[in-house]
Amino acid sequence: MIYNSQEVLKSDIRILRQCWEETSYQIDRLQGNPQCADEERKNIFDRKGPKYTIPFKPKPTSTHLLEAKDKPEVAILREEGSNGDREMASAFYQAGFKPWDVTMTDLISSRITLERFRGLVAVGGFSYADVPESAKGWAATIKFNAKLKEMFENFYKRPDTFSLGVCNGCQLFALLGWVPWLGIPDNEQPRFIQNMSGRFESGWVTVKILESPAVMLKGMADSTLGIWVAHGEGKLHFPDPTLMNKVITKKLVPIVFVDDEGKISERYPFNPNGSPFGITGLCSPDGRHLAMMPHPERTFLKWQWSWMPERLDKKIKASPWLKMFQNARFWCLKHT
Repeated sequence: MIYNSQEVLKSDIRILRQCWEETSYQIDRLQGNPQCADEERKNIFDRKGPKYTIPFKPKPTSTHLLEAKDKPEVAILREEGSNGDREMASAFYQAGFKPWDVTMTDLISSRITLERFRGLVAVGGFSYADVPESAKGWAATIKFNAKLKEMFENFYKRPDTFSLGVCNGCQLFALLGWVPWLGIPDNEQPRFIQNMSGRFESGWVTVKILESPAVMLKGMADSTLGIWVAHGEGKLHFPDPTLMNKVITKKLVPIVFVDDEGKISERYPFNPNGSPFGITGLCSPDGRHLAMMPHPERTFLKWQWSWMPERLDKKIKASPWLKMFQNARFWCLKHT
């Protein structure tokens, strides 16, 4: 540092940054898992920044699809305590869908049923304030109501439908047994538990899309992208460890956390919840049902990105995550 033509400070900026962050670091060790705080301090010391890879050309939705009169209908499902439903509705609208705001009360009272919809989306948030743990109250509302249970099962089995569960909705789909496949005993069913850090994690992370049958991620394999996460219970737990190997072998893991080099990571903060193999999403064998912890609906517009290299910002005309929702639209067109 130069002041009045004299050098007054000469030091490594990384060391100075650690000095500046020392108080926050010590607070982190007290508020959460000190092991994660130590790991973050080590892993970000000489961080170069994420590297994004987009093997396709993101494009805005065609005007004729946005202006079409006959659009596939998608239910944006929410429960008491849900959030992100408006962002989700907007994402699907921008892909050429007709989104409907649907509450669990609507379904319970039969004011609305799922028969009319091609898509079902369970949004994020904190259903029942997460008092009975994440999404357990929401899942119980469905599993212990005979009419609702039959309605959801019929929707799941229809060959012309798709579903997306994000964050709280991802936790819901796991508890319902929609992913990775139906029929897994409850005591073996994969589910999401408290983050390794022991606290709520909200931040900008990097994920990689792997090859999988997920219809909403078609043509996006090998993409490395930034995305938002916001959850307290996002660590994927396999009560039966052999089941995780089967899921990976069957390529039912479509999304994983990666580090700045694009390598699958279990290290904090690249992996904010400690999920094994960096897993942050699961899909069904036929690809119609997808559950993921990160929030694509909060990243489907370019300005929603926390950070994007200037060269990439100038190169692409739309957010790469918009393709997820466009894929769902094209799938509906092909499966009428």
